[in-house]
Amino acid sequence: MTEPWNPRGPRVVTLPSGRMVRGRGLRYDPPPGQVPTFAVHLTDHRPPEPPWESLWVPWRDFWLPADPVDALGKLRAAYSRAAGERVEVCCGGGVGRTGTALSVLCVFEGMKPGEAVTWVRRNHHRRAVEVPWQRRFIRQAFAAEGSGSGRS
Repeated sequence: MTEPWNPRGPRVVTLPSGRMVRGRGLRYDPPPGQVPTFAVHLTDHRPPEPPWESLWVPWRDFWLPADPVDALGKLRAAYSRAAGERVEVCCGGGVGRTGTALSVLCVFEGMKPGEAVTWVRRNHHRRAVEVPWQRRFIRQAFAAEGSGSGRS
């Protein structure tokens, strides 16, 4: 187990379970201080390899992951690893795709999709989850979790 994120660190959100995840935009320099031990990059082109372990989810801005099943698997890995590592989820600007991914992590926490979006907008960015089909992806994650009909 590594030293956890500083809960007051920039862009760090603490999920209800206590797992901490940093959500940020790759267009901006990383915040000073702690670095991730694991990251999931949500971008349309493969980003440069960071000095820590990372996974790439091909995902165009304002759209959905190219392979939703693969994306959910990689987000599940991020969620699992956040229990004992410094995990970062990031896209270009750190809002839409990152907010959608953080909402999926909230679904893994047991939240319903609408509740997850509201939580992420309150705790990460007020414009997180920018388009209706990103909400649909969160509902698909909910349905895949077996938590119900996928509706909220």
